[in-house]
Amino acid sequence: MDHLKISTAQFENRSGDKEYNLSVIEKLAAEAASKGSQAIAFHECSVTGYTFARNLTKEQLLDIAEYIPDGKSIERLQQIAVQYNITVLAGLFEKDNEGNLFKAYVCVDKTGLKAKYRKLHPFINPNLTPGNEYCVFEIHGWKCGILICYDNNIIENVRATKLLGADIIFMPHVTMCTPSTRPGAGFVDPELWKNRITDPTSLRLEFDSMKGRDWLMKWLPARAYDNGVYAVFSNPVGMDDDQLKNGCSMIIDAFGDIIAECRSFDDSFETVVITPEKLTQAGGSRYVKARRPELYRDIIGMEHDSEQKVVWMKD
Repeated sequence: MDHLKISTAQFENRSGDKEYNLSVIEKLAAEAASKGSQAIAFHECSVTGYTFARNLTKEQLLDIAEYIPDGKSIERLQQIAVQYNITVLAGLFEKDNEGNLFKAYVCVDKTGLKAKYRKLHPFINPNLTPGNEYCVFEIHGWKCGILICYDNNIIENVRATKLLGADIIFMPHVTMCTPSTRPGAGFVDPELWKNRITDPTSLRLEFDSMKGRDWLMKWLPARAYDNGVYAVFSNPVGMDDDQLKNGCSMIIDAFGDIIAECRSFDDSFETVVITPEKLTQAGGSRYVKARRPELYRDIIGMEHDSEQKVVWMKD
């Protein structure tokens, strides 16, 4: 594997406005490509918007969802990939011919659709069907996987994706700044976003607190470190429907170190060169080899009724 120059992006999406969101994706992808980036990753449902979908009927969701790879948004993403010679990863709602709905994330390059992944643990709308398989594919010789938002909180998903060969895991999110039973969690006042130019300090204090980045730091570096992978985390910044999101899109190396992070309130991206040497130098590669699955194969695979609850969502 050669070195790979890769970007993670963040922007303030507009709910249901695919044309606008794709225009921002194009702008950031073009700028990243002009600086030599070979791939750029955007957040969960970056094409469609996300949080507004909690209030949509099935018919409304079907209206905004698209077929993959035949939908207009995939076609547009491929045009962007071709025009700027960059691999683009972005998210949207997907529908199939039977009327099922999924939360999807795609990888598109100049040859077309490289990968499609369906979120295993969707919750934003009860009409969404969970995905049922992991996804491993290649970008310039690097084995990559995708896990969307909540999927990363179930540590077995990250380990399984690693065991399938992934050395980079894309982790698109719409997260942070929501209530939880966790001490310090909660919404961030949208007024702070409106006043971000005159009072950036108050907003940054909230964004970096336990409502936001401090919580992320409890677990995200560990996912990369434990599995010896690069984690590419992407998250929106600004208002997503009525919820304020804090960005912090970042790339973490196999040592669990942050090697790139978006710290702007603007639509932006950060780029870093990742190297294959770290994959074997980092402890995670040794720990994966030292596993003794005969001890816990039956424990991990025990019968289990999956129950998923999100505190800020109404039942």
